Amino acid sequence: MIYGPTLLFAIGEGAVIPLIPVIADRLGADVALAALVAAALVVGQLCGNIPAGWAVARFGERVTMGVAGIVVLAGLVGIVFASSLAVFAAAVFLIGFCAAAFALARHSFMTTRVPLHFRARALSLLGGTFRAGMFVGPFISAALLGIFGDETASVVFFAVCQVATILLVFFGPDPERAVPVGAGSTPRPHAATREAEDTGEPVTGAIPTVERAGVFRTMWRFRGVLARLGLAAASLSAVRSARQVVLPLWGVSLGLDAGTIAVVVGVSGAIDFALFYASGQVMDRFGRLWAALPAMILMGAGFIALSFTHDLGSAPMWYAMFAAVLGVGNGLSSGILLTLGADIAPPSEPAAFLGSWRTLTDGGGALAPLLVSALTAVASLSVGVGAMGAIAVLGIIGFVRWVPRYVPRTR
Repeated sequence: MIYGPTLLFAIGEGAVIPLIPVIADRLGADVALAALVAAALVVGQLCGNIPAGWAVARFGERVTMGVAGIVVLAGLVGIVFASSLAVFAAAVFLIGFCAAAFALARHSFMTTRVPLHFRARALSLLGGTFRAGMFVGPFISAALLGIFGDETASVVFFAVCQVATILLVFFGPDPERAVPVGAGSTPRPHAATREAEDTGEPVTGAIPTVERAGVFRTMWRFRGVLARLGLAAASLSAVRSARQVVLPLWGVSLGLDAGTIAVVVGVSGAIDFALFYASGQVMDRFGRLWAALPAMILMGAGFIALSFTHDLGSAPMWYAMFAAVLGVGNGLSSGILLTLGADIAPPSEPAAFLGSWRTLTDGGGALAPLLVSALTAVASLSVGVGAMGAIAVLGIIGFVRWVPRYVPRTR
């Protein structure tokens, strides 16, 4: 009941995401406009985080997840019957909006109920379920396309997954009742008192507020940690998101065929997926920095080194090698953003805080492809890739500076 609905949602979403540009093209979009329509999913998720935080705080995880699942069904109906790009883009945006609500509800549940000593493993497994869905979903979509020859089959598959998810959420055992609140609560170095505001300085011995502060008041109260550790986390999200854009673009720029690019990207994704639980083991055993720093160092070094190989005679070999390096780094970062958000969330109002936290991290992920695209247009793809390596270096500095200050020790 904790991981099952998440896995169903992720598999269905993973089956539909690769088809969004294809359907947009069928509706008359050119390449640039199809990319913009596909970005509506990320924009919807970005816009949905703060409202989702309010909904979870107000109505609870179960109701939020169930209602989000029902609204996703409406978005899928819009995709199937869309007669224009505007309607199609609105439906994609709606699915992204509800995906944010679904993800935040489960993140909030894990934050308040998973004990600190194995929190990272539990949240890495949660992140792994999303990775599994995005890894398996496209293969299911390809099989359905081969059988039925129509994108609608994949959309219907997502709808079936959603119906199963809704039934599990509303009629299955309620994890909120089975697991007591407070199991995951630990003293936070930055916890705010009832009236105090967060100035960025660690406060010890504070009593967490028990009244519902609301989304925006919570955001303001914890603005210090959001502006510091939150921006470091956003840099990690940006680097991870850039990998998904850079690897296909780099292969195209080298003149490789689609099959070779798919194999390289697929191997990188497989390495990423294989390491998701190892990240949680490292974080629980040694601390959060022991997973965050190796991940950022590998991805930053990978991007910077890759940016110098474009014109070499052995460029395809370096491309495959650094794609694997990026896959290792991304796999080691599995669950880090979820775990850090849970570590620093106020025990009394986790959902409202996590809405702000996820907005920052999703914002970093949404801006990275735009930055790579802009720098490629102005200078070159190598410059764009090198810039992502520089962002990783800044993120490393931020993690070293702020994680020891704000995150409680796990041992």
